[in-house]
Amino acid sequence: QVQLVESGGGLVQAGGSLRLSCAASGRTFSNYAMGWFRQAPGKEREFAAAISWSDGGSIYGDSVKGRFTISRDNAKNTVYLQMSSLKPEDTVVYYCAAQWLGGSLTLPRSPRGYAYWGQGAQVTVSS
Repeated sequence: QVQLVESGGGLVQAGGSLRLSCAASGRTFSNYAMGWFRQAPGKEREFAAAISWSDGGSIYGDSVKGRFTISRDNAKNTVYLQMSSLKPEDTVVYYCAAQWLGGSLTLPRSPRGYAYWGQGAQVTVSS
């Protein structure tokens, strides 16, 4: 059974940086897409970034492009989201997600494209 556990959330000042981690277990993830989404209260879950575990290819949502970087450590089965130049509007809960790609080369951008989810990590950016 796939388990995803996020860590690294917390409080940071505007303009600062924070790194989220997502430890994955229960499967061999070599043919998986790993995604980061974020969600504010009362709003839809928003795509932040995704990475292919096999080749490291990545994509980003418009709201985080140029500020956030997704990466993975195959040896640790962990995916990271390095967040820089943080803004108060980045104050939301961040979720890690995983999806088996099969033969697809396309990384999903929609939350409906992911079957497995972590419990979420709160990030708060103070102004």
